[in-house]
Amino acid sequence: MNELQNIKNRFGIIGNFPALNRALEKSIQVAPTDISVLVVGESGVGKEFIPKIIHSESKRKHQPYIVVNCGAIPEGTIDSELFGHEKGAFTGATATRKGYFEVADGGTIFLDEVGELPLQTQVRLLRVLESGEFMKVGSSQVQKTNVRIVAATNVNMMKAIQDGRFREDLFYRLNTVQIDMPALRERKGDIHLLFRKFAIDFAEKYRMPELELDPSAVHYIENYTFPGNVRQLRNLVEQMTVVERDRNISVAKLAEYIPMDAHLPMVVNQPSGQKQTDFGNEREIMYKILFDMRNDINDLKSLTSELIKNRGTADLSNQEKNLISRIYTPEPQQTANANSLLYFENNNSNQSVQNPTIISNSDDTYEDFEDIEVEENRPESLSLQNNEKDLIVKALEKHNGRRNRAADELGISQRTLYRKIKQYNLEE
Repeated sequence: MNELQNIKNRFGIIGNFPALNRALEKSIQVAPTDISVLVVGESGVGKEFIPKIIHSESKRKHQPYIVVNCGAIPEGTIDSELFGHEKGAFTGATATRKGYFEVADGGTIFLDEVGELPLQTQVRLLRVLESGEFMKVGSSQVQKTNVRIVAATNVNMMKAIQDGRFREDLFYRLNTVQIDMPALRERKGDIHLLFRKFAIDFAEKYRMPELELDPSAVHYIENYTFPGNVRQLRNLVEQMTVVERDRNISVAKLAEYIPMDAHLPMVVNQPSGQKQTDFGNEREIMYKILFDMRNDINDLKSLTSELIKNRGTADLSNQEKNLISRIYTPEPQQTANANSLLYFENNNSNQSVQNPTIISNSDDTYEDFEDIEVEENRPESLSLQNNEKDLIVKALEKHNGRRNRAADELGISQRTLYRKIKQYNLEE
């Protein structure tokens, strides 16, 4: 435990989160060996501390330690940077140059963002890991190197392997020991400690009073997600140290710098005296749906009638005629002969029938096909009619009698609304 605390003090690591302590303990344990280590974690969590600890606690600590950001080197020159090149190997190679693996012989190389390496470079790196051999760009001479490799990445390596962006054999060579660095949002108890540490550091750097958080601001900052992790927190404290004059930071002032995530759900309390929105309860919504469904059925009947008028019935099969009969005929109380439900003014099937008349066993006829409605004498739910009327009244009241807007609110045509107003005597 004392060794762990000494490491924290030496490298300025703040926090007591169990996953953080476990990562540091694994670093201390693997340091005396030469096995490869892969550090995994989100951007900004402090992955760069792990290779420093490993190198400082290893037998290589007096040898070179080189950090290589694989994502910052262009693909065309990364082989030359890592392994060196011979004079004249490519345009601009005016002299022989040593690569990082040659310079760091006997020491440690930290390959940051190793998931960004090109596939061709991955093949060269795999050879170094397996045999310690490499060749400079433009050379045929094999060279040996004795380098400890510690790599880090913030990408999903298994997905990169599945997508063909990273070699599986190289992944398992690098991942002899994996060290996971936790995200800052998982270390809620460490967030305020880090804030205080950064506040002291920047107060000394800029010779300004130290920032302090009030209790509500502490709660706020501990529940923020920090997508940028420790790096984001550090930049936040530095910015506030320079900009803010009041050194006591409230939750309102803190929210100006790190607004709580907009995608999180919020509960809004409706004032008790506020009127509920029209059609706001489930029952009214259900009635509106039923009302719209009935209007849709009427519109389909009207469309069918127009098609029959224009096309005639000579092209209709018996199945289609029976279907039309069921659509326009109410459910009979007793079983009736379906063939007697459909009659035509012209019974000659060889001639085009221009004006068919559809009748049923009841006395109802559909003389005006554009204004087809459900038969008045058909049994219908009284509550549906009442609620339909109430919905129309509410819509008219809401829009001060403007029928076009009321029709839009109800989701029906103005023509249908006029017909309903006349049906329920709502013209006044």
